[in-house]
Amino acid sequence: MENPELEDWIPKTGIGRKVKEGEVTDLSQILRSGKRPREPEIIDALVPDLDEEILGVNLVQRMHRSGRRIQFRVTTVVGNEDGIVGVAHASGREVGPSIRKSITTAKLNVIEIVRGCGSWECGCSRPHSLPYEVSGSKGSVEITLKPAPRGLGLAAAEVPRLILEKAGVGDVWTRTSGKTRTTINFALATFDALNQAAKMEVRGTYAERIQIGEVGEELE
Repeated sequence: MENPELEDWIPKTGIGRKVKEGEVTDLSQILRSGKRPREPEIIDALVPDLDEEILGVNLVQRMHRSGRRIQFRVTTVVGNEDGIVGVAHASGREVGPSIRKSITTAKLNVIEIVRGCGSWECGCSRPHSLPYEVSGSKGSVEITLKPAPRGLGLAAAEVPRLILEKAGVGDVWTRTSGKTRTTINFALATFDALNQAAKMEVRGTYAERIQIGEVGEELE
């Protein structure tokens, strides 16, 4: 555990204690067991190269009997550009604390995505894209992620593009509908699509053809 900030960390959960003691050294061990990390320090310890990015900061005003109340709603994404990604949003009266809260929640929401070569135009058998077409939704926003040939890049709007980059997906076609100007719903719909991809099972010769890659396998 190279991060000096984690030296003073006192775990509050069983998984946290196992991570602190070195019994668990891979985030996949936790996620694939069906459990969820409940402490952000677990993510910091197991995924030290996790990057953070703000997707949007919105000003929300609400009328209350005591007067007008203003809050900042922040949407963020975290990822290691290698199969681990998390998205979340948080609100608060100040921007700084809202950003920190959103990043912490995004870390606790991380998932392990699947990558592969599901494009019939490509067939290179390298995990540069998604293995198959998937869709996700949140509110009125719907997004479909379709495998693209190697070298195309991310044919997507800014919000899904940033999330896909943090997830480590290199080539994808996208199709969207709904009020995509709503950053939170757009981000969560994209995150939902990636999560749906992780839940699908592929067997037989098709699984061999699309070459689903493991987390940690570099894109060439």
